[in-house]
Amino acid sequence: MGKRIISRARGKGGPRYRVPSHRFKGVPEYNFSRENTIGVVTEIVHDPIRNTPLMLVEFPDKTKKYHIAPEGVKVGDIINYWEGLKPSSVVPLSETQEGTKIFGIETYPGSGPKLCRSSGSFAIVTGFTQKKVKIKLSSGKTKELDKKCLATIGIPAGAGRKEKPFVKAGTKHYLRKARGKLYPIVSGTAMNPVDHPFGGKTKPGISKAVSRNAPPGRKVGSIAPRRMGKKKK
Repeated sequence: MGKRIISRARGKGGPRYRVPSHRFKGVPEYNFSRENTIGVVTEIVHDPIRNTPLMLVEFPDKTKKYHIAPEGVKVGDIINYWEGLKPSSVVPLSETQEGTKIFGIETYPGSGPKLCRSSGSFAIVTGFTQKKVKIKLSSGKTKELDKKCLATIGIPAGAGRKEKPFVKAGTKHYLRKARGKLYPIVSGTAMNPVDHPFGGKTKPGISKAVSRNAPPGRKVGSIAPRRMGKKKK
């Protein structure tokens, strides 16, 4: 008797597919009080669930907030709010200039940082309209956002993390395990017919189109496709 295919096992859940419990450092958020125009970086920490380090910012009213750390920031640095184009400053998009690199961008005023939060990702301010600011994301997509949306000047720290090779499979294993990801992943065509519908020598040997009402163990490939095969000219 075969075993559950991966897609079915993941749906059922279990210890193998459960993310290990982490003590989260905190959720990145901005301070919206107009009275706080500066903050001091008191600590830079690693959060297990994200690639970018976080910095703990303390404000004059003794409140503390976690921010995504930009490149070059250190403990003791001053974080400016509401004005200034110094790296790590948190300002409305209306205060930026064309060509400014920004990250931790709000999607609407008060939403908190939502866009460009991973290490090395940033957007560039490309233009202004009467009520909106145009930005270009690292994917090449452009967006128009409210001028009141806050963003951090600079680039998130940790941009070179992908340059270091894993070298050993064990290193990749521990990375994936920390994120609750299955590793290694075996393709269905490499399995035996008893373990996967695509298994065996014929690879996959059957049509990849499958009904939307198929049972879980059969539901692999192209699910309820409108058409299959190469288009005829």
